[in-house]
Amino acid sequence: MVLILEGKPAAEAVYDRIRQELASLPEGRKLPCLAAIIVGDVAASRLYINTKIKACESVGFRSLLVELPESVTQDELLAQVQLLNDDPDVHGIIVQLPLPVQLSEAQITEAILPAKDVDGFHPFNIGKMCLGMSGLRPATPAGIITLLDHYQVQTEGRHCVVLGRSNIVGMPIAVLLSKNEPRGNATVTLCHSKTPDIQRFTREADILIAAVGIPEWVKADWIKEGAIVIDVGIHRISDTNLKKGYRVCGDVDFQEVAPKTSFITPVPGGVGLMTVAQLLKNTFYAYLALEHQHIGIINS
Repeated sequence: MVLILEGKPAAEAVYDRIRQELASLPEGRKLPCLAAIIVGDVAASRLYINTKIKACESVGFRSLLVELPESVTQDELLAQVQLLNDDPDVHGIIVQLPLPVQLSEAQITEAILPAKDVDGFHPFNIGKMCLGMSGLRPATPAGIITLLDHYQVQTEGRHCVVLGRSNIVGMPIAVLLSKNEPRGNATVTLCHSKTPDIQRFTREADILIAAVGIPEWVKADWIKEGAIVIDVGIHRISDTNLKKGYRVCGDVDFQEVAPKTSFITPVPGGVGLMTVAQLLKNTFYAYLALEHQHIGIINS
């Protein structure tokens, strides 16, 4: 029997816990605030930002949206980041990616105060994660761990194959799954574009995490019976048979692969929802730390 790892129940469990923790704080306290910077008017980016703003509203956070033109310069964007760094009423900062070509994503990421880096991309936070220290962990990898935990998916002693070595997903999820922590202790193989005969590794995987950015790349003959498949990809594919003219899919050919799995995430409705949930968990963690409150929600 295949179990679909729906993101909504797991994300709602995170939101419920945040609401409970927030309600337990003294009355009249400052509310957590997530500030988001969006550059230009890319439809997909605006959709992602709106989803995060709605999630903030649902748990009782404040949100702040900073909209900048596509022509913004590096110095102008850095100045805006600094304003948010200096604002004591802002606890989390995200800059929606991708950015226009004239801007350096790495420089912008490093400009965000590590204590407010709720995406978990700053080298300081990546370093703390690698050392097993409490802190703001990358939102998508940490969200995957929360999803596995919600459904009580066992990782200890299993062979996990990660497809993709990005600093945002592939590398950090490989680190988290190999750590001596709950939903860790897996043996991890990290595959990438230079890995020869990738299917040799994927067919040995007890857990396969696909984060390569290629639509429906992973096929049924790539995996073994009963494998656990986590699909991080999300793509909009033209489909003239549908009224809206497109369909959304992941890096995994879901219809073909799902019958061979024991657990699999859908796209949409899987990892993406967990990324937003982890973003809010990180924002609350940052809020508690910055406001010197007792930390109830941490990096689990």
